[in-house]
Amino acid sequence: MKTRLRVLRAEKEWSQAELAETVGVTRQCINAIETGKYEPGLDLAFKIARVFGKNIEEVFIYPGEQGSPSS
Repeated sequence: MKTRLRVLRAEKEWSQAELAETVGVTRQCINAIETGKYEPGLDLAFKIARVFGKNIEEVFIYPGEQGSPSS
């Protein structure tokens, strides 16, 4: 699953460690999400999206929706 996490973090000038602490996970977890090695559960996905004031769909890009007119 692709994400906009790295871009959103950069906009806020947050490190992976700062985001990780805010949502209650390790920096390694944030890195794994950003690199596509780990897909967060719904609870964590909501936490991450809320930290940025976004909907889940604005942070996480579901593979089946890439390139669709609504994206």
